[in-house]
Amino acid sequence: MSTLFRIILQRLLLGLLTLLIVSIVIFAAVNMLPGDFAEAVLGQGATEEAVTAIRRDLGLDQPPVTRYLEWLGGALQGDLGTSFAKANFASFVGADAGSGLDTVAAQIAPRFANTLFLAGVSAAIAVPVSLILGVLAALYRNTLFDKATNIFTLSAISSPEFFLAYILILFLAVLNPVLPSLSNIYQGMSFAERLDRTLLPALTLTLVVTAHMMRMTRAAIINLLASPYIEMARLKGLSPLRVIVVHALPNALAPIITVIALNLAYLITGVVVVEVVFVYPGIGQLFVDSVKIRDIPVVQASCLIFAGAYILLNLVADIMSILSNPRLRHPK
Repeated sequence: MSTLFRIILQRLLLGLLTLLIVSIVIFAAVNMLPGDFAEAVLGQGATEEAVTAIRRDLGLDQPPVTRYLEWLGGALQGDLGTSFAKANFASFVGADAGSGLDTVAAQIAPRFANTLFLAGVSAAIAVPVSLILGVLAALYRNTLFDKATNIFTLSAISSPEFFLAYILILFLAVLNPVLPSLSNIYQGMSFAERLDRTLLPALTLTLVVTAHMMRMTRAAIINLLASPYIEMARLKGLSPLRVIVVHALPNALAPIITVIALNLAYLITGVVVVEVVFVYPGIGQLFVDSVKIRDIPVVQASCLIFAGAYILLNLVADIMSILSNPRLRHPK
């Protein structure tokens, strides 16, 4: 157990170090964007004095290192800063600085909850479908079903998200109005209404991630079918489906868990395009809107949340693989 605890602790420390490095990259990349919030809001006709005043009140005139350390210190304390877009410009040039401001956390929290709901619905559809298709493809490998499944999933994964989204809108919202084309989610909606307006973007994400998980399940099971214990199970007269589900699938969990966790990370971090297409009020849509107006605190916080979610789910995949495979717990 001490060895397992040491391995998990090493993974956690490595994840924290990675997140620190990513935060530096995020801050540098965001601050390299052309223009800033003052120029985006005031426009080209603004006077230099007005632009300078807003930059000074927002702290944009400070050295980059100082701004990064202040942002990092606030983030470690749970303070992601204040949204520039919610600022009362009268307070910036007047005496009552800070009035009319909304925190970044208050802006992101409901949007991130919407993104998690979308990712949860997508995962609830994609994971069982992928496992079932992977098991059936391994059971009936090299048959017409196996080839058709591979062609369909490879076609889906090779297509851009926006293309799949517009295809689904065409067939499920325009030609056959089964689902709404726009996901206008708001507070106070019933679960059924929320689910109905989330299904179309969830189906889009499902088509994108199903291929990875299905093909990994299929490959992992096929690699185990030549094992001696599988041959023994067959000699005992067990049905092919029972051999795969009961004997092969549990021993193939390590790579399957890894690919599922990585795709769950994509469902959270890769939703930007899908949310923009369906006007879904998630953190991806907020991120795009904030980039347009150079709302730096919101952009930095969104990127940090994306990075944190991806690193966390990678750590979960790593730890689950270690727990499910004794050989990884006792490396030579």
